[in-house]
Amino acid sequence: MNIDEILNMIDDMLEEAWSLPFSGGRCVVDAQKVKECIEDIRLNLPGEIKQAKMIVADRNDIIKSAERQAESALRKAEERARMLIAQEEIVKQAQEKAADIIAQAQMAAKEIRRASHEFSDSILKETEENLSSSLKNVRDTRQALRNATSKSKQQMPKEN
Repeated sequence: MNIDEILNMIDDMLEEAWSLPFSGGRCVVDAQKVKECIEDIRLNLPGEIKQAKMIVADRNDIIKSAERQAESALRKAEERARMLIAQEEIVKQAQEKAADIIAQAQMAAKEIRRASHEFSDSILKETEENLSSSLKNVRDTRQALRNATSKSKQQMPKEN
């Protein structure tokens, strides 16, 4: 079960809990079940973090791949430029063509890097938002549990 499913279970428990009369929305929940859910969240949270680390690793792989492609394109452009320059009758044209090819390769490499950084940033942003949302849900659920527990303690009749 992932964290969202566990939080949904806690939410369902709160929805299905017995309401305490005149308590301003307070309710009674099975503390053991909630504790089990919290423990499941604790166990799953490292998985979510591991997934985020994998995304970062994927981002690094994408950037490295883009850089390799850019370097390859640059090497090919330089090789093509050398071949054009070697031809005596079109030396000037070859130099101009080589400069154009290198400029295009550099622009392509720059664009590939930019696109890979944008992609990686969007993936990391989404992961950050998911983790933030999950953390907020955990905190809200814990607070609701604390509120429910403190209300149930307050409403318990005192023994003489």
